[in-house]
Amino acid sequence: MLDYSALRAVAAVVQAGSFEQAAHSLNVTPSAISQRVKQLEERLGLVLIVRGAPCVATEKGAWLCRHMEQVGMLEGELLRHLPAAGIGAARHKVTLHVATNADSLGTWFLKAVSHFTRRSEHLLNLAVDDQDHTAEWLQRGHVVAAVTSLGKPVQGCRRVALGALRYRATASPDFMVRHFPKGVTPDALALAPALTFNQKDRLQGQWLQQVVGRKFAHPTHWLPSTQSFVDGAVMGIGWGMNPIQLVDQHLRSGRLIELIPDTPIDIPLFWQVNRLSADHLAELTREVVAVARSELVDGKL
Repeated sequence: MLDYSALRAVAAVVQAGSFEQAAHSLNVTPSAISQRVKQLEERLGLVLIVRGAPCVATEKGAWLCRHMEQVGMLEGELLRHLPAAGIGAARHKVTLHVATNADSLGTWFLKAVSHFTRRSEHLLNLAVDDQDHTAEWLQRGHVVAAVTSLGKPVQGCRRVALGALRYRATASPDFMVRHFPKGVTPDALALAPALTFNQKDRLQGQWLQQVVGRKFAHPTHWLPSTQSFVDGAVMGIGWGMNPIQLVDQHLRSGRLIELIPDTPIDIPLFWQVNRLSADHLAELTREVVAVARSELVDGKL
């Protein structure tokens, strides 16, 4: 039988990032937290927390933290049916760990979160990664649900198609004059600086493959911010792939120009949720699917 006071201590340390903050949240001493974590690690023969600043969960520790989320959701459901059982008991809000890509977070995902939090007592911890990599957070047990471009269901997860996030290759009029005076040719694209979110960002290469027929090296600025990505294009720093929700008005006003007209690239997105948590996350799933299908375009699903 697992020691749930020790499991709660592990989850609190990972959530807070330190033993001291975890002790404060559970209203016990730091030494008590340390002792509970140490005893559980010794009993299981596993390191559950990598001590540091902040403290982070190991792979096995993350799985135990997700287990505690499921336990917390079950306890919350029980207390709703047996309200007298919760009288005088301290209620710890469950924090759900969810992963999404930065562009979804910057365009449509927060609207779904807003709808969900108005009716739910749960808290959310949002992890951000490239849409091609958020599924790895599910596979490693770090999150219970994720927005991902992976169409194949992750083992142990349910998958729902959301639609596609549409991107357009855009740049400022001044940038177009400076770098494409004779048109957007492969030679000019090989010299014009692009904007790249981070090393995982492959959208520029995908667009080049789609419109030119091949990928090739090109200079780039690194700009890891969805909104700054748009601002950087407007300011003439480089050309970049931007979600239509963020650049539509700029394109209408002429502050941005599409490099090659009518050459969008659509990235299909999926909502994948751990099967063990799926029923308890049904309300979040409903909001995510509803908002996505109103904000995204029809993808090749």
